[in-house]
Amino acid sequence: MTHRTLSFLKGHGTENDFVIVPDPDNAIHLPVTAVAALCDRRAGIGADGVLHVVRSAAHPDTAHLADEAEWFMDYRNSDGSIAEMCGNGVRVFARYLLHAGHVEPGDLAVATRGGVKRVHLDKSGDVTVSMGRAELPVGDVTVSVGERSWPARNVNMGNPHAVAFVDSLDDAGTLYTAPPFSPASAYPTGVNVEFVVDRGPRHVAMRVHERGSGETRSCGTGACAVAVAAIRRDGVDPAVTGEPVTYTVDLPGGRLVITEHPDGQIDMTGPAVIVAEGELDPTWLTETAFA
Repeated sequence: MTHRTLSFLKGHGTENDFVIVPDPDNAIHLPVTAVAALCDRRAGIGADGVLHVVRSAAHPDTAHLADEAEWFMDYRNSDGSIAEMCGNGVRVFARYLLHAGHVEPGDLAVATRGGVKRVHLDKSGDVTVSMGRAELPVGDVTVSVGERSWPARNVNMGNPHAVAFVDSLDDAGTLYTAPPFSPASAYPTGVNVEFVVDRGPRHVAMRVHERGSGETRSCGTGACAVAVAAIRRDGVDPAVTGEPVTYTVDLPGGRLVITEHPDGQIDMTGPAVIVAEGELDPTWLTETAFA
């Protein structure tokens, strides 16, 4: 690995940005140090995470899904930790597959550690991802910033979220560090924390601290969790009304449209862009990323 260059691409979905590492045969070992080095915004390429592109059949975590989804999104947070899912990442992952000629516009399936996700690639640039159903664990949760605390809705989108409705997005503070939450037993492996304000009817805005990454410009699973929490708060649960409900979610990096259907399935639609591709210097790989 360290005796040759490593090809990469850079992409983003509503400014949630990723280093894309194509590796169909799962031949590249990406240790925590390599992922963190790639994502370093001063000494590396810079990103919120890494999309390791692998054929499902070639990876032990998803070989059993190969008949359902040819491609596996082996996603890593910017600190090198493994995450179950990343909604913006799935959109960028699908856009890369189209860019590389692996798929055509239309429908495809992508394997993730949070299950198989159904994706629709629009020629216009938007990508719709079927994010599955939300789970709503029972029990009270609170999140805190400084001396202030808020009740939060516990929502699981294949990864954990705590959604707090606040008066101002400034209430979230700097989000340099993970906001404390309680009880600790609610999120034994940490949590993504969303702070949310209303912008209008079925229209909200949010900021998010992503577990393992810090504040990011956007979070797809977080936007879905926010929409689910807002739908319950507003009393328009599609399972009760029998009608799909769509919320617009504004994030620092752009806008996502979230629809929850009566059967609980959640669709997320938004842009995905490939902005660059190239090769990493082998000396840097040896001395820094794979040191």
